[in-house]
This record gives sequence, C-alpha cells and structure tokens, in this order.
Amino acid sequence: MTRARTRARTLRAAAAGLAAATLVAGGVVCAPGAGAQTNPFQRGPAPTATSVQAQRGPFAVATTSVPAGTAAGFNLGTIYAPTDTSQGTFGAIAVIPGFIEAQAAISWVGTTLASQGFVVFTLEPFSGFDLPNSRAAQMQAALTWITSTASPVRSRIDANRLGVMGHSMGGGGSLEAVSNNPQLKAAVPLQPWDLFFSFAQVRVPTLMVGATNDFIAPPGSNTNVFYGQIPATTEKANVELAGQDHFVGTTYNPTQTRYAVAWMKRFIDNDTRYSQFLCPSPGPGGALTAIAITCPV
Repeated sequence: MTRARTRARTLRAAAAGLAAATLVAGGVVCAPGAGAQTNPFQRGPAPTATSVQAQRGPFAVATTSVPAGTAAGFNLGTIYAPTDTSQGTFGAIAVIPGFIEAQAAISWVGTTLASQGFVVFTLEPFSGFDLPNSRAAQMQAALTWITSTASPVRSRIDANRLGVMGHSMGGGGSLEAVSNNPQLKAAVPLQPWDLFFSFAQVRVPTLMVGATNDFIAPPGSNTNVFYGQIPATTEKANVELAGQDHFVGTTYNPTQTRYAVAWMKRFIDNDTRYSQFLCPSPGPGGALTAIAITCPV
C-alpha cells in the first residue's frame, strides 16, 4: 500500500511539472515583474511629472572627451553615457549649438538627457559661423562615428535608434538632418533658425521649442513656419515657451526639458509611458504661450 501511495505521488508531481513546462513554453508563466516589460527599448523606472522635467534623471553619467581630428566630418565633442550596463543598449543623440556658440552652450543637454537613459554626443562646430546645412552634416558624421567600431561607446548604443537636437542654427541643422535622413527616429530643435529650406520632406517625428520673446528666431517666421511645412502625416509638435528668449535653449528649463525628454523617449525608445506628458495638450497658459501637437499615443 505504501509503495502504491509513493508511486501515485510521483505521478502527480510529474504531471504538475509537465503542466508547468507547457505553460512556460506557451508564454503564460513569467518571471516576477516580467509581465510589465513589453517594450525591449524601455529604459529606467516609470516616469512621473516631476522626473520627466528634472535636471537629472535616474541614471549616473560618465563623460568622454573626443578631441579634434578623431574622425572626418565633425570637429570635437563630448560623449555623455549612462554608467549602467545592466539594461542593454541605449539610443544615441547628436547635439550641436548655434551661431557663434561653443559646445558649452548645449552641455546641459548632455547631462540631462544622458541621465534619462540616452548616449548623448555634444559637438563643437568647426566654426561658430557654420550654416545649418553644415551643422546637419556634422551631426550625421558624429552619429556615423559614434556607432562605428572606432567609438569607445559603440557597444552601449543601438545604432537603429538615433536622434538629433540643436539650438538656433543647430536647431535648423537638426531639421535639415531629419529632412535628409528619414532613418533617424526623432529630432528636437530648440529655437531653430533656418532660411531658404523647406521641411516638406520631413518624415521623422519632430518637436520644436520656440520662445515668445525670441527676436533672433521669432516663432512667427521660424517654428510656426517649419511646423506648417512638415507634413500632417508626420508626428510633430510646436511648443512656445512664455516669457523666454532665444537663449533658453542654452540652459536647463523644466518645461523645455519635459517636452524634449518625453519626445525622445517616446520615439527613440518607443516608450509609450511618456505619451501622457505630450498629450492631451494643456493648451496655452502658464509656462506656454502656444502649443500644437499631433498627439502620439
């Protein structure tokens, strides 16, 4: 009798093990917490209204200087990269400043966006007088190099998830970059300036940040015009900051940061957790004079 009971228990245990194996094979049983992770590009904890506009995000950041002459097509720059190696590769963003501005003008982008989970390459232009088309080419060359085998952070980057960002003429350059390269995933031009260029070919999700008191690149003749040129079929946004001038893009600003981080996360990381910080649009008022957005989900 004892032998029969033992055999019965053994058969029941074997059957239970087989059932569990079948459920795992069918994808029903998951490791604890794994069910919430459905996006392989998602990086970092769930965002909040505070975290998305913070000057520093959840990732510690290390910097690497890239001297002039390192590669053809760009001058010199600084790489900002998360030190966390446990979450896989990150998207990468090239950033360039504007007319007669040095790399220091956009260094805040490096620390802020890298701490949110991106590899960021800030650039010093060949000349402060470089026009937007030259700045676009420099950003593209920088992205090509940083994803090449010569790059010290190549293993940290997903070469299929790249974006661009810039201020003033650098903002115009980022618009020209996405017009020329539809393989890019996102662009965030800050107070962009450009002339004699139509952005009707832009197919890359693009969010522009203008400023009400900007007399160098006034929204009426820059961001508003560019937004209208970008096709309605392209995800796009035009945010105008109240009470700010042209140089708001050279420093940390919480509202500017909120939209830049949310846009890059949504389209470079395909992270829909950030859609809530883009839409529904709050409408003008408070920190915004105006906003137009296609409301990605």
